[in-house]
Amino acid sequence: MRRTGIEVLGWTLVVVGLAALVLPGPGLLMLAAGLAVLSQQYHWARRFLTPLKGNAFHAAALGVQTVLRIALSCTSAFIIMGLGVVWVLQPEVPSWWFLDDKWWLPGGMGTGISLIVSALIALGLIVYSMHRFRGRPLPPKVPLFRKNAV
Repeated sequence: MRRTGIEVLGWTLVVVGLAALVLPGPGLLMLAAGLAVLSQQYHWARRFLTPLKGNAFHAAALGVQTVLRIALSCTSAFIIMGLGVVWVLQPEVPSWWFLDDKWWLPGGMGTGISLIVSALIALGLIVYSMHRFRGRPLPPKVPLFRKNAV
């Protein structure tokens, strides 16, 4: 029963993460979470998770290296959150909108909530990265694939 639960949760996170790569949402985060769950059962998931985790820490440390990067990241998150609020409120179609009315803010409230949640996750990750990596040396970048000896 436990193994089935881990399988279902892991694969669900992977599939939703893949979908969120092209749809609004924290796709890479869900994909990594799915791999983390599946890595309890599968060696191949552990093998993919290790470099993903190392590179994520490297990127997070780079993102909080300067005040400008932190400010730009926070500003981007607040812009995404603002767009999510607009999507949730669904204002009237403006007169300057040149496409059919059905193309004004497609996806409705689900898209808006997804944008707001993504922005909150981003802000949380920025705070976490500042706490963990700011003022410390960069973690090493990890190669995604090992080259086989010939």
